[in-house]
Amino acid sequence: MQSSLTIIKLIFSGLQQFAQRFRSIAYISVAAWCISASPMRSDAEEELVASTPQANKTQPNDAQETIKRKTNFIVILSDDMGISDLGCYGGEIRTENLDRLAANGLRFRQFYNTARCCPTRASLLTGLYPHQAGVGHMMEDRGLPGYRGELNNQCRTIPEMLRPAGYRNYGVGKWHVTRHTSAKGPKDQWPLQRGFDRFYGTIHGAGSFYDPSSLVRDNTMISAFADPEYKPETYYYTDAISEHAVRFLQEHHQVAGDQPFFLYVAYTAAHWPDIFH
Repeated sequence: MQSSLTIIKLIFSGLQQFAQRFRSIAYISVAAWCISASPMRSDAEEELVASTPQANKTQPNDAQETIKRKTNFIVILSDDMGISDLGCYGGEIRTENLDRLAANGLRFRQFYNTARCCPTRASLLTGLYPHQAGVGHMMEDRGLPGYRGELNNQCRTIPEMLRPAGYRNYGVGKWHVTRHTSAKGPKDQWPLQRGFDRFYGTIHGAGSFYDPSSLVRDNTMISAFADPEYKPETYYYTDAISEHAVRFLQEHHQVAGDQPFFLYVAYTAAHWPDIFH
């Protein structure tokens, strides 16, 4: 499937250049609708786990050495892809790059289905059931705690939890966990206000792949055709997400050295129809 190949090839072409520079990176590939549990390991996966270094035994006061030993995390979210679409789960479509991730990691055999993209994001970002995070359905406020149409202030996102541990946090792609999508805000549930240090992507849930609506860099709304910081020959949102993911890691290496990072890469594909180019 062209979308899967484009999604993973683009990001890994850049990420592989930096893998040797970081002590460890954990990749997590997630198909939206699924919150997974109960891993099953192949022989190769068991060998990988067996070779993983033991938890560091650094003294608590040796903060710099502790930071160097912390794992870097990259979460790749493929929007609304069914579990049977992946080759590693027996799908009829060749998804070679995704299969490579599965072969070198863990595959899951049980999952909770949240049925829609925004509740899945709320669960993935917080570790809670979507109703606990305030996104029980879609992006409308129904006047009930579990159906406010955006993340509530009683939950904590992954980057909000990682930041006190010394992590820098980067997000790219589709946000879709707040109903407030205009440039005027309010922006209290936008990525930078929920723990991310940098963000490039769309606040809204879907739109054109050639001129995406609610496109923002950090807290500023921008246009794909009037962005001085990113001028590809042809703008395509899937490519822009991948290339900004790589760019953020490049910047991280330049300014943050060995500080650990969390990177959240949330594609609009394959949820929206226009996924091929």
